Amino acid sequence: MKRVLDEDLIYEVLSVVGEIPEGCVATYGQIARLIGREKNARLVGKVLSMAEFYGKYPCHRVVNHAGRLAPGWSEQADLLHNEGISLKDENHVDLRRYQWEE
Repeated sequence: MKRVLDEDLIYEVLSVVGEIPEGCVATYGQIARLIGREKNARLVGKVLSMAEFYGKYPCHRVVNHAGRLAPGWSEQADLLHNEGISLKDENHVDLRRYQWEE
């Protein structure tokens, strides 16, 4: 049986994350769709939780389907703010304004 999280898949996800332009955000589901796994948004989240072991990627530019920031990652809001992304409340990005049009 093939492991779900092999290195090819990890680098495929991280490659898409690396393409998100500064000043934009993408959703976990959007990334899953771009790699041909539209039902695997949680898998994308799992990969991003391990991204630090694979290099430097702009994981702070990824939010959930409602624009919510990652729970427990207080630095995410600051990183987005430094790129010119303002939050519509303390935990959400306005996806209509900042979502990446890939």
